[in-house]
Amino acid sequence: MFQSYDGLCGIGELAERAGVSVKTVRFYSDSGLLPEASRSAGGHRRYGADSLERLRMIRSLRALDLPVPAVRRVLDEEDAAGREGGALEDAVAGQLRSLGTQLRALRWREAALRSVQECSPAERADRLRLIGAVTAPPSTAPLARFWRGWLPPRMPSRAVSAFLEVAVPQPPEDPGPAQVLAFARLSAMVSRPCDGDGPTQPRAHEAAGARASALLYAGLAEAYDLAGAEMRRGRDPYPGEALDGFVDAYARARDIADTPVFRRALARQLAADPRIDRYWELTAELVSPPDGQVEPTPGSAHDWLLAALETQAGEGVGAALTA
Repeated sequence: MFQSYDGLCGIGELAERAGVSVKTVRFYSDSGLLPEASRSAGGHRRYGADSLERLRMIRSLRALDLPVPAVRRVLDEEDAAGREGGALEDAVAGQLRSLGTQLRALRWREAALRSVQECSPAERADRLRLIGAVTAPPSTAPLARFWRGWLPPRMPSRAVSAFLEVAVPQPPEDPGPAQVLAFARLSAMVSRPCDGDGPTQPRAHEAAGARASALLYAGLAEAYDLAGAEMRRGRDPYPGEALDGFVDAYARARDIADTPVFRRALARQLAADPRIDRYWELTAELVSPPDGQVEPTPGSAHDWLLAALETQAGEGVGAALTA
């Protein structure tokens, strides 16, 4: 309670008790966060006994960097319900999300700076331009656009989304300099103008209609997961469950039987189709932990499966991911 005759205080006394400037109190009042109880005969602001606690609450919320509109929602809810509720919880959660984004951006920028710092003087200008073209935190939208242009046009949106989850690598939360460079090179690769009408769809991936395309890519995703598990165990390519699922995806999409003749023809076709090995090499650099085991990618899993298929089919052609 203030010691004045009417139980109110002026702006100077309120500011002094709260440990803020008069300018700060005036700003919160003008923003509608700290209502005045009245005005004196001379037009000076007067504040009630609850203003000090309210001002301290405002300071606490602002110290958490909550924006003024969020602070207003919290105070309005407290005025209405007499207690803190969902508005404060939502504001804090939103601020945590924003802070997380800022921290990811800072970690990305730090790794980017180290990548520039660690390269030779001759490379520095080119590397700076390459990394400077990537936002912080980085966006995977260019990679998604690349694959949307590569996939069959009639694929259902659900199948496209499932494929993009597998094909588009997510940048690490705490990247190293090499991972930042790999992502920058990946972004530059998919952003370059393509010859002709765009990236070439492999003939082996041609399917008639939306259903066939969805069957093909869903089956391939399962086969890549199985192959990836074998690769993590250090297994060399061999005929087994992963290969059977891999071949079955192509056979079901074409509505034909899986036979030794089909497997030999598929091995030849996959080996002859266009490749985007570089995309998957950069993806492996991006998703693999520094100084750790190289993580399988859909590209390396495809190579593993094709090598197993060639071994089974008796073909001697080189394996590489088609695109």
